Amino acid sequence: MSLQGKYTYAIQTAKEFHMQGGAEEREGKLYFKGTVDTQEQANKIWDAIKTIPDWRNDIVADIKATGAAPAAAQTTYTVKAGDTLSKIAKEHFGNANAYMDIFNANKDQRQDPDKIKPGQVLKIPQHSHK
Repeated sequence: MSLQGKYTYAIQTAKEFHMQGGAEEREGKLYFKGTVDTQEQANKIWDAIKTIPDWRNDIVADIKATGAAPAAAQTTYTVKAGDTLSKIAKEHFGNANAYMDIFNANKDQRQDPDKIKPGQVLKIPQHSHK
């Protein structure tokens, strides 16, 4: 049986989370390499890999979370009159140019970074100080 066949469940789990990357079999090992949005998704792929008792003999994995901290750790901000994403970014991150980080965290509700309204609740992502 191929390792890809043996780890079908883990490969399917990775696909369900739209893992960027893949699983490649070479030299008697299955190399799992890719990125997913959250650490929780990465952990679930690991859980799927670990359903096979001898996974340590078969798997070389590098699964990284690219993204957002879990929603519970996320800060929100209610837009006030006169606010702009740049102003909010300056307030939260000390850098007005980080406004795209806020915009990207709110793409599910925003199509235009210049259109925000008072009363709107924005997600403020955890920000890495570059």
